[in-house]
Amino acid sequence: MNTPTLFWFRRDLRLSDHPGLTAALAQGAPVIPLFILDPETEAMGAAPRWRLGESLRSLDAALRAKGSRLILRRGDALEQLTALIAETGADAVHWTRAYDPDAIKRDTHVKKALKDQGFGAESHPGHILFEPWTVETGQGGFYKVYTPFWKAVRDRGQSDALPPPTDLAPPADWPASDALDNWAMGADMVRGAGIVAKYARVGEAAAFERLDAFIDGPIASYADDRDRLDLNGTSGLSENLTYGEISARSCWHAAQRAMRDGATGAETFLKELVWRDFAYHLIYHTPHIAARSWREEWVGFPWRNDNADAEAWKRGRTGEPVIDAAMRQLYVTGTMHNRARMLVASYLTKHLMTHWRVGQRWFEECLIDWDPASNAMGWQWAAGSGPDAAPYFRVFNPATQAEKFDPKAAYRKAWVAELSDGDAPATATDFFAAIPRSWDLAPTDSYPEPRVDLKAGREAALAAYSNHKNKKGEAA
Repeated sequence: MNTPTLFWFRRDLRLSDHPGLTAALAQGAPVIPLFILDPETEAMGAAPRWRLGESLRSLDAALRAKGSRLILRRGDALEQLTALIAETGADAVHWTRAYDPDAIKRDTHVKKALKDQGFGAESHPGHILFEPWTVETGQGGFYKVYTPFWKAVRDRGQSDALPPPTDLAPPADWPASDALDNWAMGADMVRGAGIVAKYARVGEAAAFERLDAFIDGPIASYADDRDRLDLNGTSGLSENLTYGEISARSCWHAAQRAMRDGATGAETFLKELVWRDFAYHLIYHTPHIAARSWREEWVGFPWRNDNADAEAWKRGRTGEPVIDAAMRQLYVTGTMHNRARMLVASYLTKHLMTHWRVGQRWFEECLIDWDPASNAMGWQWAAGSGPDAAPYFRVFNPATQAEKFDPKAAYRKAWVAELSDGDAPATATDFFAAIPRSWDLAPTDSYPEPRVDLKAGREAALAAYSNHKNKKGEAA
């Protein structure tokens, strides 16, 4: 009973509704919480790596409040786990499953090696609602289209959320731990970290506060307001779900209760939770979605790689106000409104004819809610190359989209200082405090002319699509 168990935290940085941690504690032995900064994790972009560090700090504080602590180690996952087993006498390791290809490769290797050495190694659900191998079509395969996927799972029950542990008995001796500050998780953010920190909501307590506030108000009109750029109509929970500071199951149950209480937007929110699951099912079944076009017919499409237009897009200087507002919101807050994500992705891949991988990599660098599955599927959905994609001929017009979803230009003025009638709001000026000095931009700069005429850009994109489709047909 005194032989400790290791619990390896990853994207599950919470104590409540935690199947893996609950299973580890059920062994009746002391549990040593552990986080490993392995090469796969260290490869994260600047903003998500900084945000991960803040989440680790919050989790450690929560653990210490219950008499425990978070042990930090850096290096190869298997090497660090093996070393800790030797140091502590632990006989088993538990963790929450991940579904992206890099994580699966790592975890499969770790589990086999530990078991071969005679140690327990057990993975658990908890990051998504439905395990990828539990949802099948009538023919036995996985779903490639969202709507039937939603219909297949919407009436499935979810077991009750698990309570947090009341206390965490410590081991007789704690192993050595790295100091989080020595990891310098925000080093690549430079001066941007201080700006983004003002907008981030870190940790489990903040996540539940966010959920409660959403259920008490915006969820009622979520179906209508979630696309409005100028309204606070969304939950903001993607930041917290990314690091597992709250479980999807907790969000599901809260939305179900709201729906029973008459909140008309609750079902739409449930669909968004399932959309997140759909992305994870796809990356599990078709891992190539993370790095190359999901649809084979899109291989060889004449997208451009990085170019001057794409650089202007990254810097919020395209001359299209709603695009620039969204890209500046990204740099200041580390997040972006979901409708805006569709607009900037469509604009980059279609009006600027730039490969979706360019945008995907920029989001990987800048999003504090970066998620490997959702980011990959979202970019390919917008580009037309992915599953359940918007048809390529659907080219969002930024100007008309702005009129519809930001009718009084409140969103654009909030983020683009050059468009302000008087003194620019703090949200807009924060952009100039966060960006690299090498960009040499200031609020007093004149606003740029559009990089491309919207009508001409749309026609060029459609012509390229038509030519590519014809060539593919000839090759067939």
